[in-house]
Amino acid sequence: MTPLRWLNDQRIAEACHLLETTGLTVHAIASRTGLGTTANFRLHFTRKLNTTPSSYRRLYQGRNRRAAPA
Repeated sequence: MTPLRWLNDQRIAEACHLLETTGLTVHAIASRTGLGTTANFRLHFTRKLNTTPSSYRRLYQGRNRRAAPA
């Protein structure tokens, strides 16, 4: 795994945590995790998890997830 891929995976993992546990906007999460623009965040998130950040939030917010989706 390249360092950039590892970094993006860590950013997506943090974004998942924020989507599950906060009411931050997608824009705020993109900025806070270092993924830049909302469009860039959605692109990387969808590539990694095959779902949008909003759909992910609807599914997992308030739940205790044990493992990150592959």
